[in-house]
Order: sequence, then structure tokens, then C-alpha cells
Amino acid sequence: MVPNGWEFKKLGLVAELQRGFDLPSAKRIEGNVPIISSGGLSGYHNESKVEPPGVVTGRYGSIGDVFYVEEDFWPLNTSLWVKNFHGNYPKYVYYLLTSFDFKKFSDKTGVPGVNRNDLHAVKVGLPPLHEQRKIAKILSTWDKAIATNEKLIETSKQQKKALMQQLLTGKKRLVNPETDKVFEGEWEEVKLASSVSLMRSGLSRKLESENVGIAVLRSNNVGERYTSNEDLKYWYLDDPQGANVRNYILDEGDILVNFINSLSQIGKTCIYKKTGDLNAIYTTNLLRLKPNTEAVTGDFLFYLTKTERYRNAVKSITKPAVNQASFTTKEFGKITFTLPALKEQQKIASVLTAADKEIEVLEAKLAHFKQEKKALMQQLLTGKRRVNAEKQTEVAV
Repeated sequence: MVPNGWEFKKLGLVAELQRGFDLPSAKRIEGNVPIISSGGLSGYHNESKVEPPGVVTGRYGSIGDVFYVEEDFWPLNTSLWVKNFHGNYPKYVYYLLTSFDFKKFSDKTGVPGVNRNDLHAVKVGLPPLHEQRKIAKILSTWDKAIATNEKLIETSKQQKKALMQQLLTGKKRLVNPETDKVFEGEWEEVKLASSVSLMRSGLSRKLESENVGIAVLRSNNVGERYTSNEDLKYWYLDDPQGANVRNYILDEGDILVNFINSLSQIGKTCIYKKTGDLNAIYTTNLLRLKPNTEAVTGDFLFYLTKTERYRNAVKSITKPAVNQASFTTKEFGKITFTLPALKEQQKIASVLTAADKEIEVLEAKLAHFKQEKKALMQQLLTGKRRVNAEKQTEVAV
């Protein structure tokens, strides 16, 4: 059923898409006009090609992102841009395109790409111009709230990073709640090997998708702070190859380390968090660290693996390879840290944990905003939910 006052037209009659322009690479850093490629803003050119407002999306390589441009721009040949809005409100067209599932139009046999003719053939809902403006205004308000929340998250992360740099090096000492005085005493430099009671890699098996006995954590389950249970694989409790699987069952608080992985992921760590009664083991490209609680708390050791000192140390022992980089447990165990007394470790970890929880709350709020906006878009852009807009004579931008 067509909403009152709406039309359903092919996209090509609402917004005509055009392939971007070729551009010599030598000119990519000249001038002050942004170049918009399939990946977004990528450089500058010294000649204006398209006047704003503009709507650009990826044609080849990176597809799915849609950009609204409010300044002169040069759309690169890997992109598609709206050449003609046919009298429609550009910001409404932008939201219309952001609601598309571009993967449906992609050639899955090679590099992702979309054909403008395929997009032009899609029928879309088109309300009157005054309603287009109102819808765009409502959705823009949500975008502003999302952008504000993203800035808060980024600011909180930067503040936490600075706090870690101060607290984990002893440049800033906290107050001991037992004495109401600042912690004192020298920090001790120790090797990682002496800070853990266990350092062991996991099982190498061709895993099953169905639950045949016990969950298996892989590199993709290594989250930013805790393990993730997304896309779990499984193995048998009674190993067909004779290994004692129970020796690999993780305990709450164990730290997992990517030690065979891509260069971008090598050394990444997280804390194992058990979900309900679900036990888990881990694969051979992960190292299991069990903190030596007489020397270091688990949370403090985890935060030490998020420092620049740790990243540089991992980089120095990593051996690059064609497929996957790696380092040995022997070299990993030689990495050094400086540790305060256990009570100061606990206090530092509690402060950083509080900062993490603050970020988690903001991230949950951001996810909620995005979900609410997505649901609202689905209603507004189909006419299932109408806006309260008085009819008036308007001219498209």
C-alpha cells in the first residue's frame, strides 16, 4: 500500500548516479578540494569538479559507505556520485542510500563492486519535498547525537590512555586507602616468565561447527578486554588423537595472547571470562597466561599488555612470515615489566577498570542510538511512520 502523497519510483528517476573521475596520482596532494573515493576522504585536488551538496558512495573495492559532502569535491573513479537529484532533497537521498544493502548488488566472485544500473533499477519510496526535508531533519538530529557520543568515547579513551601512561609507569602514585597517604616504595623490574605460573599454547585441531563436547576459543574470540563467544567452534572432550583436553580448559581470569597471527593482531591480549557453565579450551595460536598471584594481579598484568612498552617489546621479538607472524614463548617470557606492591597494583587496576566501565557504558549507549536510528529510518523511509509536516511550497537545493 502506497502511503498517502507518496510515490514509488526507480532510484534512477530520483537520484541519477554517475561514476567518478580518473585522477593522476601526482595530483592527489595538491590544492584544497577534497577527493572522495570509495573509502571516503583520500586527498586533495587543485580543481573543483562538483559543487555541494553531494552524495557519494563506493563503486569498486570498498562498498556500502555513503558520504554526504558539503563542500566542493572531486569524486574519484572508484566511487559513484549523485549527478542529478531530480528536484529531490539531497539529504533525504543520502539517507535513502544509507538504507541500502549494497552487498546484494555486489559481484561476490571478485573484488566487491556495484553497477549503477542495478542501483538505478531499485524502487524507492518518495514522499513530497516538504516531508523529505522533515525526515532528513529528524535523522540528522540522531546523527548529531551519535557523533557527540562518538566524540565522548574518543575523549574517554584518550584520557584513559594518558592515565595508563602515568599509573603504569609510577609517574603518578595513588592514595593507599588503608593509610590515606600516597603509595610509596620502589617498583621492581621483573621478567614476564616470573610473573606467570603457566604459559602454554593450545590444541591444534580441525575444529567442528557443531557442539561435539567443548567450546574452543580462537584468535577471533580475543576481545578488547574479555573473550567473545561469537562464532565459537568445538572439539571433543575425549580427543581422538589422545591429548588430555582437560589440561587446556581455561580458568576465569586467565589471559589469552595472540602469538601466531597477522602483524596487526600479534601480541593482542584479553581476559578469559566464563559464561555460565560453558567451559572452553583454546587453539594453538593462542598462549594461555596464568598470573602468579604472589607477584602480580591478573588485571594489572592485563593492563601492562596494553602499554607502548609491551607493544614495542612484542614487535622486537616477532618474526614476520608470508601468512602469519609469530614469536616464541622463550622470547616472550623475557619481556620485562616494572611492578609495584600488590596493594598498589590492585588500586591502579581498579581505577583503570572504572575508566573501562565508563567507556563501555558510552559504547552501549552509542550502539543503542544506532539501533534506534536504524529502526526509525526503516519506518520513515517507507512511510510506515509519517512525520508531522505542513504542506508548503519548497524548492529543492
